[in-house]
Amino acid sequence: MNKAEVQQPRVAKPKRGSRGGSTGSSFDNVELFLLHLPTTIWYLIFCYAPIFGVIIAFKNYTVAPGRNFLYSLFVNSPYTGFANFRFLFKSSFFNVMLRNTLVYNIIFIILGVVIPVTLAIMINQLYSKRLAKVCQTMMFLPHFLSWVVIGYFVYAFLATDAGLFNRVFVSLGIGEPKHQWYGDVPFWRWFLVFLNQWKGMGYGMVVYLASISGIDAELYEAALIDGASKWKQTKYITIPLLRPIMSIMLILAVGNIFRSDFGLFYQATRNDGRLTDVTMTIDVYVFKALLVNPNINLSSSASLLQSVCGCVMIVLSNLAVKRIDPEAGLF
Repeated sequence: MNKAEVQQPRVAKPKRGSRGGSTGSSFDNVELFLLHLPTTIWYLIFCYAPIFGVIIAFKNYTVAPGRNFLYSLFVNSPYTGFANFRFLFKSSFFNVMLRNTLVYNIIFIILGVVIPVTLAIMINQLYSKRLAKVCQTMMFLPHFLSWVVIGYFVYAFLATDAGLFNRVFVSLGIGEPKHQWYGDVPFWRWFLVFLNQWKGMGYGMVVYLASISGIDAELYEAALIDGASKWKQTKYITIPLLRPIMSIMLILAVGNIFRSDFGLFYQATRNDGRLTDVTMTIDVYVFKALLVNPNINLSSSASLLQSVCGCVMIVLSNLAVKRIDPEAGLF
């Protein structure tokens, strides 16, 4: 048989505009473009456009009457270098707010890993799925409450005259005179930690519970056949397989170590001046400074300082985690 007689099979070329073609459907492209367009616009307006505001941290921003924002920023506002940062560092409250921000966040980071992981493992071990869902819902519900609402609940318990605690103590004969809860600094040092964990532990618990549900059940079956107890299954299977998500949550938490939950320190305490030594963090200081003497330069410099320090902490924590476990880093 001659080579010429051998007929080569014809490969059907994809039609122009089909899904398998190289060009793709223009209609599909329009659909995808319209789907991501609102999200893209949102990020451009609220995430990328405000980046140019970091210039304010290095200027003495002054509003020019009858002029727009850009004219006031670039023409009417002279550069001051690092004067805004020096003013922040020389503040009489700088040591207090830096101490409170770092110490509280370190406690929150440690408890934010230990308590949610423990709760997730305990709920996963419940035999009754209905009871597990009830417990999960009750623990997750405080996450959806705002600090304003929580502040009113706290006031209902701790108010001097009509608070529940004082009324109960008075009825028992152990509350005369009535206790000034909003002036008890040692009490609030630990009560703020309790409020933070009570409100936030549900979110972390759900994250870890979802990770536990993704673990292969055959691992537990094999361990059960080998005679492993529940504790050994948790120690040698659950916790090691949770290490990647624990590392990611830890790195993200460390990145916010120079930021504080404004609602926790300002709303929950009702901005009581007697608790300044406990509640004065960087965010609270900037807000109060803006109320007393509106200065957008101070807030911009503090925000930029928090962002830069947070970026550095994320990189350092990621390097530390990858040095311990090369497969557990965020990037």
